[in-house]
Amino acid sequence: MEVIPAIDLERGRSRVVFWPGAAAGVGAPTDRPDRIAEHFVGLGAPLVHLVDFDGARAGRPMSLEAVGAIAARVATPIQLAGGVDSADGIRLAFAAGATRALVSLAVADDPDVLRECLAVAGDWLGVGLDARSDRLAAFPWRRPHPPTLRDLTDELVGAGVARLVLSHGGGDAEVAALADLARTVEVELLVAGGIRDLEGVRRLRDAGVGGIILGEALLSGAIDYTAAREAAA
Repeated sequence: MEVIPAIDLERGRSRVVFWPGAAAGVGAPTDRPDRIAEHFVGLGAPLVHLVDFDGARAGRPMSLEAVGAIAARVATPIQLAGGVDSADGIRLAFAAGATRALVSLAVADDPDVLRECLAVAGDWLGVGLDARSDRLAAFPWRRPHPPTLRDLTDELVGAGVARLVLSHGGGDAEVAALADLARTVEVELLVAGGIRDLEGVRRLRDAGVGGIILGEALLSGAIDYTAAREAAA
């Protein structure tokens, strides 16, 4: 299972200040996304996940300079979420240096927009979902009835989506649902959220998840990246 570091971007900086040597009192803190990405890529990160908070609010990518700075510093795939819920948004992200785009549930609910995004990104498109049934039910669907997680997953895979990123709260029922999807659906399955310690990493590894995305837990030092990779092996 891959362990993927995530950096939340706001006004071109990381929303969480990272200080890799804090425990030993060495080094210096940084909120520069390119330096944070370089640190984790140096430890073996296979992918860097970026969340453009300004882009999510504006409806278009707003952190393109930061994306470009990271792309110039690391030779590792970059996945961008936030502001890329359109074909044009994805084109801007790719032009800046991102190599993958993660669209939201709104795109999953609009077949025309989904087709347009797939036409641009192909297998490099991911769709973000929530493994919690109450969250899915609460979404303002355009369709008459809210789909189940399984129905929506089957629908997206049938449309050509090759990657899903599911957020979850860490509960047993959610882990069981993820394990069922991992066993029965032909799609790359990544999980974000709900991971508070190394035991949580192991639970998702055993569930058959392909990768986990860790943000503040890594940057705050709550989970050590090298230890997480060992737990995921």
